[in-house]
Amino acid sequence: MKSGTKYYPLYDHLKQSQKTEVALTFAEIEGLLGIGLPASARDRKTWWHNRATPAAQQASAWVGAGYHVQAIDIASKTVTFRRADAQPTSVTQDGKIIWQQDAIRALRKHLSLTQMQFAEQMGVRRQTISEWENGIYEPDRSTAKFLELIAKQANFEISTAVEDQG
Repeated sequence: MKSGTKYYPLYDHLKQSQKTEVALTFAEIEGLLGIGLPASARDRKTWWHNRATPAAQQASAWVGAGYHVQAIDIASKTVTFRRADAQPTSVTQDGKIIWQQDAIRALRKHLSLTQMQFAEQMGVRRQTISEWENGIYEPDRSTAKFLELIAKQANFEISTAVEDQG
């Protein structure tokens, strides 16, 4: 990310951080940038995606600094960035994996599938896989059960997720 670009101050702040997770309010981000965030950042989780492209300079800031958006809370106007190389934060409950973004990404990588290949196996669009992995949406209960079945067939456990991500 080039110095002097609109989102460079956010990039620089994250790049200098030694923390695994960095939680910032929208106001704190605006303070770093010296300008207001666009309206779409305030009311759409999709603005906070992790796809760094020339059209998405904001994502280039955090991805370039080695972070991904972990969580967005539009109501409280906060965003949590997590180091891309950090261990997954997935948890289990009653011996079952809670299918959140890290667990889904880890399962897909465990299966050595691209997002497109995994989407075909799941019977969803590739964009849906991306949205799950970026924490924009979570799978519904029936899809979570299907993920559980796929994980069982692949001998995937949350300890496997830690190994795959590490």
